[in-house]
Amino acid sequence: MLATDAPHTIDAFHRGRFHLLQPAAKGHRSGVDAMILASVVPNDFAGHVADLGAGAGAAGLAVLSRCPGAKASLIERSGFMAGFARGSLELEENKAFAARAEVIEADVTLTGKARVAAGLGDNSFDFAIMNPPFNLPTDRSTPDPVKAEAHVMTQGMMEQWIRTAAAIVKPGGSIGIIARPTSITDLLDALRGRFGGLIIVPVQPRPQDAAIRIVIKGVRGSRAGLSIYPALIMHHETGNGFTQRADAINNGLVSLF
Repeated sequence: MLATDAPHTIDAFHRGRFHLLQPAAKGHRSGVDAMILASVVPNDFAGHVADLGAGAGAAGLAVLSRCPGAKASLIERSGFMAGFARGSLELEENKAFAARAEVIEADVTLTGKARVAAGLGDNSFDFAIMNPPFNLPTDRSTPDPVKAEAHVMTQGMMEQWIRTAAAIVKPGGSIGIIARPTSITDLLDALRGRFGGLIIVPVQPRPQDAAIRIVIKGVRGSRAGLSIYPALIMHHETGNGFTQRADAINNGLVSLF
């Protein structure tokens, strides 16, 4: 019996090396963004990663699929989506790494003793990854409240999420973020004084297109400067096929860096 009996699909990722239980009727469904986010974690990572706002667990499980020495905590506020994350861990297709993962049903914006009591202790993770809600409240809204919760940014949310990441990641540990380019000012403001050595990678649909996403990696406590790396180009100038690099990242064959 799966952890949820809501309408769902079971979707293969990394060419079938892991599967995800996802809602069919409502809620957030993961795709390429989650695979890009997971690729921020290096191939040889053998620590404990916190997937903040994990949804059904796509990014965290993608890390486990590629990094055999890693552990993951899938942290999700929505009980509905946390049920899918638990269901994903129950799938037979994921039994090879399910014991290396846990689901923590908690609000990423918790602070102090409430955050610690929820299972997000200080300095307890080696890496935090996040795909925070990045639609503005003024954007066209979805009638699905679960999806809206996953997609719509509230006032001060970037600051709250990164504050939590800075609390739970060990000194010298890392953060990985995927977001819209319009979020860059809020993100850099929130990261300042917490994470340094920042690397920004634009994500462009095609070589001739403007970036539609940015990926940021940083190190807690680092005083190194900011670098902008070459863009990740998802598709060729024409056609719908992925570039070689994008295909390898999407299928968990390489890390972004």
